Amino acid sequence: MSSQKALLAAKYLNMFPAFLFIFALLLMMAIPPIDFATPQQDTRRTIVSDDFVKNRPRARVRTKSPGKSGSVPDGKTSVGGRVYRLASQPLLGPGAKSSFSNQLQLGLTVWKLRPFAVADFSVLRSIRENGRLRPGWIEERVEADTRFHQGEYLRLSIESPYAGYLYVIDRDWFADGSSGDTNLIFPVRGDDNRLQAGRLIDIPAENQAPFKATPKFNQAGEILTIIVKSTPLRLPISDQPQQISNTQLMEWEGLWRAMSERFEMEGGAGQARTKQEEQAAARNRTRQLTRDDPGPQTIYVLTPKNRGAFLFNVNLSYIR
Repeated sequence: MSSQKALLAAKYLNMFPAFLFIFALLLMMAIPPIDFATPQQDTRRTIVSDDFVKNRPRARVRTKSPGKSGSVPDGKTSVGGRVYRLASQPLLGPGAKSSFSNQLQLGLTVWKLRPFAVADFSVLRSIRENGRLRPGWIEERVEADTRFHQGEYLRLSIESPYAGYLYVIDRDWFADGSSGDTNLIFPVRGDDNRLQAGRLIDIPAENQAPFKATPKFNQAGEILTIIVKSTPLRLPISDQPQQISNTQLMEWEGLWRAMSERFEMEGGAGQARTKQEEQAAARNRTRQLTRDDPGPQTIYVLTPKNRGAFLFNVNLSYIR
């Protein structure tokens, strides 16, 4: 009898590892797998802004709009029927919804200049370089995070849906994280830095040579600090860009630095500059952009500390 019990016990002991295996397998099936991949942040939001449209004058002759303003898919915003996608890290949490009612905006279009091809005669442009007219250049929209090669030319257009005064500070930005001298490049004497809905401010102006990408050793790009104030800064303005002390810049940053999100116009990159945009940037102010004219390529949505002034940075990148 004792021998039978011993055989039975041995049988159950031999089966025990199998029971453990089955139990562990069932447990693994019940627990969801762990995803070790980098989590994707949900940036979908419903944001609609018509500030650049409603504050522009109406067109005297109605032209066909590229689309209908109003509600757009999550994560996009329309300006005059144009759709903008979020192109930076979101400030709001996943699934949050917002409007632009408590925020401010500024429009930026970065133009990259290239020689024209035979098919480009309808949009032939001329630029002035070193005091001489150089025919055969075309200005095309690029997104603000475009990387520029050495020798390429670019120009900036800035538009605000509200009145104010514009200031632009430039610093070299190096790969080791350091930065160069801090210079106020706009305005200089003779520049009109007043912002107005439908008016573009070109930097440099159309009668000046465009920027040329000439990176120094180990230079990754330029940091442009854009300041907009409801009243003018008390600064001496000279004929040339003037140096601003780091202490002064840090003081302004403490007062006016704004959180920002960047939106890019879908399908805008590569479009040539229009005659209307040229006229809206002319010094004689021959016209304003109307509600039917193109919107800015890039819209910065800003959350300032106060509505009297805001400051934010735009990085222009170089590639060798």
